Amino acid sequence: MKPWIDKNVLITGCSGIIGSWLTKKLVEEGANVVGIMRDHVGNKSIIQKDLLNGIYVAYGDIGDFLFVNRVIAEYEIDTVFHLAAQTIVTIANRSPLSTFESNIKGTWTVLEACRLSPTVERVVVASSDKAYGDSDQLPYRENQPLRGKHPYDVSKSCTDLLAQSYYHTYKLPVVISRLANVYGGGDLNFNRIVPGSIKAVLGDRPPVIRSDGSPLREYLYVEDAVAAYLSLAENLHRPDVMGEAFNFAPNRPYSVIEIVEQIIRLTGKDIVPTILGGNSLGGEIFNQYSDSRKARELLDWQPSWDLAKGLVRTLEWYRRWLKVPDTAE
Repeated sequence: MKPWIDKNVLITGCSGIIGSWLTKKLVEEGANVVGIMRDHVGNKSIIQKDLLNGIYVAYGDIGDFLFVNRVIAEYEIDTVFHLAAQTIVTIANRSPLSTFESNIKGTWTVLEACRLSPTVERVVVASSDKAYGDSDQLPYRENQPLRGKHPYDVSKSCTDLLAQSYYHTYKLPVVISRLANVYGGGDLNFNRIVPGSIKAVLGDRPPVIRSDGSPLREYLYVEDAVAAYLSLAENLHRPDVMGEAFNFAPNRPYSVIEIVEQIIRLTGKDIVPTILGGNSLGGEIFNQYSDSRKARELLDWQPSWDLAKGLVRTLEWYRRWLKVPDTAE
């Protein structure tokens, strides 16, 4: 079966790492994809892959209700993947208002436009494992309260709760994803640990670890994230899925130092990372990892990429993008 042929799909945040990979997959599956972009940034993956020639692009701000409403109406959107957000924790701490405008106002704008649309049948909203906030109860489970404290975490807690509100109050057909840290080719936010470390190591520079290296995280390869989003949308008609939130993670946390050392090892470089030390991450959650049993049992989803395989594929992408020859060849 080809569930996406001729479906009119809107992707907010189509130029982000997940958005660009999801766009590519849906185009391959025969969907009519409409992407919302705020800024045209020439080095974004979606532009480099020439995906823009295969989709409709609407340039605007997701906080502009009239704009979002017009796009959904004119393209007769069936399915919405709401991925657009300001996703960098350090930027959120430095500029909380712009993060709240994008992540919170942008979410209620999209949800309200979907509620008023006669064509929208499915809405998938991107929350995050950060929505849980700091917790002594690890791994996170979906029935835990959302207790974000810092600006980015709070914005995702609000995103999540807004989506739940639109389901419980208006029966909007919505489902919520809470993904672990996603990595893969196309992520140009180099203050994140994976792309930042890869760029440093491929440039023969020591990667910088802001903490003492001990914080625990889970890392989900981008193609597994895309599979998670498609699984949510394709099962959204089910009563045990609609209105629910789902964790998606590999159920294997790694310390920051383990991730950096794995990247160094895969490149074959003789480099020692610079560790700034200390246990304060300046507004970031220290340890975070999730239980994805619900997604496995209800959606039959499980990651196909382990960390080593995903990092090898990711390194290949950055070598091409940075024009760095593979010395192993």
